[in-house]
Amino acid sequence: MLIDDDLLDKVTEQAKASSRLRMNFNLHDSLDAKAQRLLNALEPGTVLPVHRHRETAETYIVLRGSIKVLFYNDDKVLTAEFLIDPNEKEYGIHIPAGQWHTLEVLESGTVIFEVKDGPYAPLQPEDILEPKT
Repeated sequence: MLIDDDLLDKVTEQAKASSRLRMNFNLHDSLDAKAQRLLNALEPGTVLPVHRHRETAETYIVLRGSIKVLFYNDDKVLTAEFLIDPNEKEYGIHIPAGQWHTLEVLESGTVIFEVKDGPYAPLQPEDILEPKT
């Protein structure tokens, strides 16, 4: 399968039409796959809770658009921010297992390539953090 503008445009249009303002396009064969590889089209305004993956690291590579990735500690305090924008020569980020994180979408049409170990495991309540305001 070729990952090109046509595919990114298709997934972006699905994200724009989604009430969640995001859409996955899985490249792995099943949710039981040892590696979860996917395109994630994201629109500004999509809400991703601050969360962690206790058992796996996660990697984001921005194919187009830009995001801000935010890291938190166990005390719900923001500890780091990273602008991921290929136009600024910042292409991706590797998030260690157990790291509290979220992202903000900065541009319409943003698409990231996302990878983490499988099988797929939905977030549990203890893996979602409400940050201090």
